[in-house]
Amino acid sequence: MGHADNLKKGEKGAWISIIAYIILSISKLIIAYIGSSEALRADGLNNSTDVIASIAVLIGLKISRKPPDEDHHYGHYRAETIASLFAAFIMMTVGIQVIIDTFSKLFTSETTQPDMLTAWTALSAAVIMFMVYRYNLSLSKKVESSSLYAAAQDNRSDAFVSIGAFVGIIGAQLGLFWLDPLAGLVVGIIICKTAWDIFKDSTHTLTDGFDEKQIMKIKSSIAEVSEVKEVVDIKGRVHGNQSFIDITILVDPQLNVKESHAITEKIETLLDQEHNIPYAHIHIEPYQ
Repeated sequence: MGHADNLKKGEKGAWISIIAYIILSISKLIIAYIGSSEALRADGLNNSTDVIASIAVLIGLKISRKPPDEDHHYGHYRAETIASLFAAFIMMTVGIQVIIDTFSKLFTSETTQPDMLTAWTALSAAVIMFMVYRYNLSLSKKVESSSLYAAAQDNRSDAFVSIGAFVGIIGAQLGLFWLDPLAGLVVGIIICKTAWDIFKDSTHTLTDGFDEKQIMKIKSSIAEVSEVKEVVDIKGRVHGNQSFIDITILVDPQLNVKESHAITEKIETLLDQEHNIPYAHIHIEPYQ
């Protein structure tokens, strides 16, 4: 129940992202059109995709909160990982489009000087997005949400993208007209890089990848339990904001069922307190 409550709190972060992105994308696209800035236009397009990505995260968080049912025995926690994956695809598509558009403009003879209003818009947007990033990063750690953490990384990328747009526009003001479309190109590359990072993390989780260092830490902790003669095997997988661990240990073959069960409870408490892992499947075998 605690995890479901946490995910509900995480929805607040997704809503803040959605509202911020809608306001910023509309403002940037209008001002970029009026003030003739390629960098700000690319930044505005980036934010418009972020609206869709944030909605995907919100839906993922809502589905994740659904309790286990007859065909989802482990719950629906992976829905938020799928949401992160969906967000990554949207971001990559737009990033590639921005790169193609701005790359072609770098090699045309058109020279337009963006209005200073576009520069101040970009700088203001960077400050707003950095504030949203700080909020969502803090919230994602508090509620242990992988999709909200991905959204926070996207927020930070957007802040840097806006700073890049600001630099490009200021450069164009100084007569370096190529700097504005070049900033747009860099914006596209940053979008693609963020999308790739989120895609990589999401696919790692969906293919049951688990941090090897974390496994070693867990193994060391269990090995220190006096009744455990040997840790034979340990596996882990992530379901949304929860880790599931499978452990095989060897114990004294003379122990009865009650004594063996007491050891598993001891290990479960250890995992919960030291590693924040509330669920573990522990298999006991006799030590030869």
